[in-house]
Amino acid sequence: MNGKETPQGSFMKFTAHQFRKRVMNSGNWKLSSFISNAANKEHEFWQRDSLAIHLYSPEVILQKMEYIHNTPIVKGWNLAHEPVAYKYSSAEFYERGVRNFTFLKDIREEF
Repeated sequence: MNGKETPQGSFMKFTAHQFRKRVMNSGNWKLSSFISNAANKEHEFWQRDSLAIHLYSPEVILQKMEYIHNTPIVKGWNLAHEPVAYKYSSAEFYERGVRNFTFLKDIREEF
């Protein structure tokens, strides 16, 4: 963080620069796919005004996590019959303690 931007802004800037480097070094992607019309940048990797939710309290974090865990069972998606049954969800970790992904960190330990 350079003192002029938010943590979210710093994250987006850093990851965009890293992604640009990877795209330039890869034969699988074309940098032209990410050209921006903005005056202050040549390429854009993040959606503008992405409606980020600031996680300012344990209640908000748990509410958003519950929403994410329930999305696969919502009508229209129907990806699973219950949140823990969706293969790519952390719901089983939070509900049953089953760690299917080594990168998961228990957010409840941060409160």
